[in-house]
Formats: sequence, C-alpha cells, structure tokens
Amino acid sequence: MPRLGLTTSDRAVYAYLLRHSRLEGKLRLRFSIAGVARGACLCIEAVRAAVRRLIDHGALRLLERSKAGHVVEVYLPQEIPHIWTDPNHPGKRAPAPKSFAPGLEEADFFRKPELRESIHVREGDRCFYCLRQTNRRLRCLDHVVPQAQSGRHSYRNLVSCCLECNSWKGERPATDFLRWLYHKRALTTAELSGRLRALEELASGKLRPRLPATFSDRCAVGR
Repeated sequence: MPRLGLTTSDRAVYAYLLRHSRLEGKLRLRFSIAGVARGACLCIEAVRAAVRRLIDHGALRLLERSKAGHVVEVYLPQEIPHIWTDPNHPGKRAPAPKSFAPGLEEADFFRKPELRESIHVREGDRCFYCLRQTNRRLRCLDHVVPQAQSGRHSYRNLVSCCLECNSWKGERPATDFLRWLYHKRALTTAELSGRLRALEELASGKLRPRLPATFSDRCAVGR
C-alpha cells in the first residue's frame, strides 16, 4: 500500500470501503459521502477528496454517481495494476489481473443451471461450511452475504453447502456461523482456520469456478 502514496484520510476511507464491500463478499458498494464521513470519523470534504484520489489510483472504479450516492467497485491492493511493475517490462505498469474479466465479474451465477453447477463443482461436492460430502438432493447454493443485505449472485458470494448449514446460517455473517459450527464441534480448529481463509480467498476472487466452455470463451481476457 505505501506504493499508492495514500494520505491518512485516504487510508481511512479505503479501509472503511473495503470493510463494507470485499470483506463482506461484495465487489460493488453503494455509499454516500456523508455516510462514509460518519463511519470513518472524517469531514465530508476530506472524504470527497479521498474518494477522488482512490479512483485516480485505481483502488476504486466509479460506476455511478447520483443523488442516491456513489456506486463503486472496490479493489484489493493485489488487484491494482497501477502499483505493480510488469516483470517482463521493467518500469512499465503491469497488465490488469485476470480477475478483471468483466464477463466473469458481472455474471449472475444464480441464473443459469450450468453456472450454479460450476459453484458446486468448485467446492468438490462438499459443504463450504461444515465440509460434509453432499449430493444433488442434499445441497444448495448459499449467499455468503444474504440477499437481504444486498448480497450479489456473484461467484465471490455464492458457495455450495448442505441443506442443514443453509438453514442454520440464515442471515448471520459467515464468519460468525463458522465459529458457531466450531463451538458445536462440527469443525476442528484447523478446519475453522481453513474455512476463514477460504472466505477471504472467496471475497478476493481467488476461488474462481471452472466455467462451461462457451461461457469461458465469451469471458476470456483480452478477447
């Protein structure tokens, strides 16, 4: 992050936006300048300037700005090509990572059967939460961030899980649910740590499903 040269207020705003987007499994976030100012304990002018700088640096991508607020995509540090040097061309900016493929990021994985199936395959036919083996009759898709809390149908926010975990989890945060499973002795200490890491990897776009060939062709980077 020092490579971005952020000010203290920039860091505070960036941390606030990350906490309410990527750490909750959401790539996009709608917010108001006044709301961020209250949450980050900054004045409105400082937040407005920080948002502009974060957009300029590539940490945010502005999608919409209206009276209803700003809509942005929030990127993790490793996803900001502006701060990385291309190893093949010293001194030049690195190309955008594959996770920027717009087709993949915008895809509704809840809409089509083949995309829903790709999430189940990604989890290896095991429940993402309790790790039990599942089958077609005993599994479903779960929104890590519930739809009631603006959770998206993104591959970053959908996991394959057993029917019991889907019912038990309800609308509670995924991290709280995993700790509940641990206290219920459904997970070991090592499994809990692994599941919490998997949540972070899911939110950062590292757990990419294997897509159907036709969809992969449409979303291929650089096409």
